[in-house]
Amino acid sequence: MAGYRKLGRTSAQRKALIRNQVTALLFNGKIVTTEAKAKEIRKVADGLIALAVKEKDNFENVTVTVKVARKDKDGKRVKEVVDGKKKTVYDSVEKTIKKDLPSRVHARREMMKVLYTVTDVPTDNSGKKRNTKTVDVANKLFDEIAPKYAGRNGGYTRIVKIGQRKGDAAMEVLLELV
Repeated sequence: MAGYRKLGRTSAQRKALIRNQVTALLFNGKIVTTEAKAKEIRKVADGLIALAVKEKDNFENVTVTVKVARKDKDGKRVKEVVDGKKKTVYDSVEKTIKKDLPSRVHARREMMKVLYTVTDVPTDNSGKKRNTKTVDVANKLFDEIAPKYAGRNGGYTRIVKIGQRKGDAAMEVLLELV
């Protein structure tokens, strides 16, 4: 017996389907799909969440000095004349950033093998490029989802049966994060 369900697709189609569904689950918190797909998606999603929980605090805060362009009241860069040429004026600013330790970097790269990037479009701007944001789902895993499940040993998703689909009588389920 195979260790996974083939879902009636070629391997490339199956991998793309699972990646898409896992990304949607982690971004939205729940999805509606068939029972067979949900059981396969659950395996991948639980593994990613377990990895995020393990590595959630594995970073250090580092203070860095950054050169930032000085801006005027209109938001335009301030320029001054030096040797007959206009040059932008820069200020040094201290910033504190989170620097991932090597094992967390590895975990992030393993997650990015599975997850797609998500473009979040506000409902009032649907169909337009304005105000769209690219969401890093791996960051969401580390910052929002992992702290929620820190004290839990597995079982991060729940499958709730909804009923049979009208068209082909396939069992539909709600797959959600617990």
